[in-house]
Amino acid sequence: MGVEFLEIIDLDDARRITGKLFSELYRQGTETVDILDADGRVLADDIESPVDLPPFDRASRDGYAVRAADTFGADEENPATLRCIETVEAGSVPSLEVAEGLCTRISTGAPVPEGADAVVMVEYTWEEGDQVYIQKPAYPSQHIAARGSDIRAGNVLLRAGTVLSPDKIAALSAAGITRVNVISKPSVCVISTGNELIEPSGQLEPGKIFDSNSAGLSSALKEAGCSVKHGGIVRDDYGELRGAILRGLEEADMVITSGGTSAGAGDILSEVLDELGRVVIHGISIKPGKPTIVGVVDDKIVVGLPGFPVSALIVFMSLIEPFIRKLSGRKASSGQVKTLKLAERLHSSRGRVHYALVMVDGDYARPIFKDSGAVAALAGADGYIEVPKNVEIINEGEEVEVVLFENQ
Repeated sequence: MGVEFLEIIDLDDARRITGKLFSELYRQGTETVDILDADGRVLADDIESPVDLPPFDRASRDGYAVRAADTFGADEENPATLRCIETVEAGSVPSLEVAEGLCTRISTGAPVPEGADAVVMVEYTWEEGDQVYIQKPAYPSQHIAARGSDIRAGNVLLRAGTVLSPDKIAALSAAGITRVNVISKPSVCVISTGNELIEPSGQLEPGKIFDSNSAGLSSALKEAGCSVKHGGIVRDDYGELRGAILRGLEEADMVITSGGTSAGAGDILSEVLDELGRVVIHGISIKPGKPTIVGVVDDKIVVGLPGFPVSALIVFMSLIEPFIRKLSGRKASSGQVKTLKLAERLHSSRGRVHYALVMVDGDYARPIFKDSGAVAALAGADGYIEVPKNVEIINEGEEVEVVLFENQ
């Protein structure tokens, strides 16, 4: 028996309703993780440095620790002559004070001895026995990284909301921090539906196609800061889909399905959601992606995306991703926007927001005229144009705003 759309609603209304559901049903969680497992995580709190960095005055060049006043006026013809009293390597501690007329041989990263206020690079010196000849004058603090010059103990090293990348993790480790409090990753179960689908690792048979939505949506979810549970492929069967959704809700915070959302004999998702909970949205004035479903079961969101790959990803990016990013502590998608000229005339469906995939060709955006089931459209796309619902035609040469995919 066919199932009719509840009511086709505007994309803005769908975003408002979906945003309200997210704010009512979900709260950001936090957890403490080892710094070695923190790559890509989002800090939940400001982190203060427990130590001064650097923790002591240290040499930033190989050379000689000197009193700058002892080198004033030195040049190649009239070098300053100092006596070297010891050698200090990185990791060791100087034992002698540098007094007038003395110096200490020093390595990069080593503590600067008492009495010295500058380091002369080895390139501007030469030695004869314990005599060191300085060919260039030094100035106070030259090539010395003073204690706390990077950051003082108690000062904020990283702010809450920072995404921990390798450089940030290195900074935390340099401050002796081994565990950090981060925002918990929302968990999402991804299910693909359709009698025609098989795993990409399987043998392609007549009438079958490889499932691409599981991999594509999983990648998009991970990029948005989620952990992903794989619910597998489910046939267009009421009992199988019902069981898969219930299992997904047990192990994840949210379930996202693709396929089985259009009105007609294959539309069972709406019936399952009606039995288990409630359907909130069924039908959005968007192209591609009109048959999208959003429901709630056991105070968790279940999203039914269209089965075609382009439709599934476009609806996810435009409707679901912004709220998932907010929940996971991530900033809005950083896709770059470029103003380009349209290479060919583009027709749109009046009354629906139209997302048109494009290739970037120099200063031009070239529309990809393939349907939402065409995998080649995704493979060749550099980004997309959002065409307002009241626009039917964009003429060749008109300027358009192209949202580039993040890897562009």
